Formats: sequence, C-alpha cells, structure tokens
Amino acid sequence: MIVVARPLLGYEEEAAVLRVLASGQLAQGEHVADFERRFAELCHVREAVAVSSGTAALHLALLAHNIGPGDEVITTAFSFAAAVSLILLVGAIPVFVDIDPDTYTLDPAQVEIAISRRTKAILAVHLYGHPCDMQRLEQLAEAYSLALIEDASQAHAAAVQGRLVGSFGAGCFSFYATKNMTTGEGGMVTTNDSALAEKVRLLRNQGQEARFYHTILGYNLRMTELQAALGIAQLEKLEYFTRRRIANAAFLTEHLKRVVQTPVVRPGYRHVYQQYTIRVPVDRNEWAATLRSRGVDTAIRYPLPIYQQPFCRRRSSLFRILSPGKKLLMKGSNPAAHLPARSPRNGERCAAGIIASGASSAK
Repeated sequence: MIVVARPLLGYEEEAAVLRVLASGQLAQGEHVADFERRFAELCHVREAVAVSSGTAALHLALLAHNIGPGDEVITTAFSFAAAVSLILLVGAIPVFVDIDPDTYTLDPAQVEIAISRRTKAILAVHLYGHPCDMQRLEQLAEAYSLALIEDASQAHAAAVQGRLVGSFGAGCFSFYATKNMTTGEGGMVTTNDSALAEKVRLLRNQGQEARFYHTILGYNLRMTELQAALGIAQLEKLEYFTRRRIANAAFLTEHLKRVVQTPVVRPGYRHVYQQYTIRVPVDRNEWAATLRSRGVDTAIRYPLPIYQQPFCRRRSSLFRILSPGKKLLMKGSNPAAHLPARSPRNGERCAAGIIASGASSAK
C-alpha cells in the first residue's frame, strides 16, 4: 500500500538521537539553540523559538500578541481545527471568511471586508503547502495595524516571489510526523520582532527570565534535545525532500490534468506539496475506495469546515462567519483526496489508479 504520509528517517537521524542520549542532556539545551538558529536562517528571519508542537507555536503566537477576550481574529474555516481552538481558548472570536477556490487559502478581499474595530489579527493558513497571498495580507495588516500570524504547519520552505513563509508575520511551524520535515512532535515560531520572540521564550518556559525567577505566568512548552537533534538532521535534507515533492507533483499533474482537477500553483509561488490535492467530478468516496483497492491510500482533509464541527455547532455564538455564499468550499464541498508524493515509481501507480478510477466512475 502506498500510504499518504510516512516520515523519511535514516542513519543521520538515528545517529543524532543516539549522540544526545549518550550526552545525558535530554531537556532543552545546545541542540535546541542550534536548531533555532538554523531554522531562522532558513526562513530569513532574525528569531526562531522552538516549542513542543505546532499547536503550541500557534498558542504562544496568539498570547505574545496579547490577543484575548473580545478580540477578533480573521481566519479560514477550511483547515485543521487547532488554530481556531486556540483562538477560542485565549478568549478571542474567530471570524471565518471565504477562500480562494483554487488554492484553498484566504481570500484577501474577504479579509478586508471582515475587518472591524474589534479585529486584532489575521491568521493565514498556508494550506497543503501553497502560500496564502501574503503580499496582500501583509498590506492589510499594516494598513489596519493588525497582527499577522502565519500557520505554516504544512508549508516548510514554501515561498512567495522568493520570500519564505514565516517571514511575513509570526510564522508557526509544525514538525509532526506527517509534515515535510519532522521531529516526531515539535514546533517553531519565527519572527523579525525580537520583543515578540522574547515573550514567546518566556511563555514556553514557565515565564522564567532566569532559573527560578518567574516574571510572567507561563507554560512548559519546550522542545527537547532529542527533538532538536532530529530537526537538525531533517533540516539538512529539507531542500532535497522539497525538490522531490515538487518533481513528483509535476509528474502527477502532467498525467492527471485531463482526468481530475489538479493543484493550482499561482505564478511566483513555491508550493511544497505537504499534500497533493485533487478534486474529482463524482463521489470522492467511490474514487478513494477504487484507489485503495489498487494499493493507493488517500485521505479527506478536511471533511467538515470548522464551523460545522460538533464543538462549534454547540456554541455558534463564539464565532462569526462572513461569506457571500457563492464560493464552493465555504459551503462544505471539500477537495476530494490527498495523495502521497514519494518515488517516481509510486507516482506512476498513483496516476494509473486515478485514471482507472475515472474510467470506472464513468461507466
């Protein structure tokens, strides 16, 4: 079975972890600091702060921007629920706006319409590895004095006109096992704002400015040395992984563009294909079943817009929806399937399976 995602780990990762184990220094230390420095260099930013997960990165970014009760955060309903959960957990109000039906990312025109006197931030999600229109969102944030937070959990090394995601605002990255690079669990906040980075550092480490000297209330959301050692090894391979994903995606698109709707890449954007997403003309579940029978796994990400999730349905007063009602995805019709991007040989099997699924559904 060709699975949707699997971490790519080798001797380098094993050796790095064993060196940390042998050192006896397992909690946050020199490897974490080195990983932060290298990741900041990757994103072309001054600061990177390693944390325990992508969810922790988003949480601390919201808190570091002083977002709290009564504030509104404009974001997308078509994503994983973590960001919206965290907006609610800090007491703020998610405001859902429509998305571009081709890239599945925030529509800046709808973002501007949604801005009110209570708006405190824009939270942009670089879904599946395609960046949002960050140039326009950055302009809006500056014009209306808003915080700009990037959920780059699926977009390591993605870029807009050569500028890396995570450098437009406060970048929030995940290193979960299915991401383009992994530390098992882990996350990173990137920024050019030194004061913001320092607040994130305090918040992740029990509010300690120095050992046993707590200047603010904080959390234990630190990254371990084991995770950082994995991250350093993976970071050295990230460009190779990314080029391979892009090449595999190009192969699939060339063979599938006449059968299904393949991913759209805006000119000047670097899509890093955390998932290769297609939309099919008929029942996606039927297509998925046919592909699985041919040894190709798929997934639906995401089956429900966040505002239709049970926790939102029970508390609809906690969020706002701004949508003209004319775009497909905010009405609950989602991309059909996500395919693995692995070796060219696997790409051939994926393409053959999809073409066969289309022929089968046409009967």
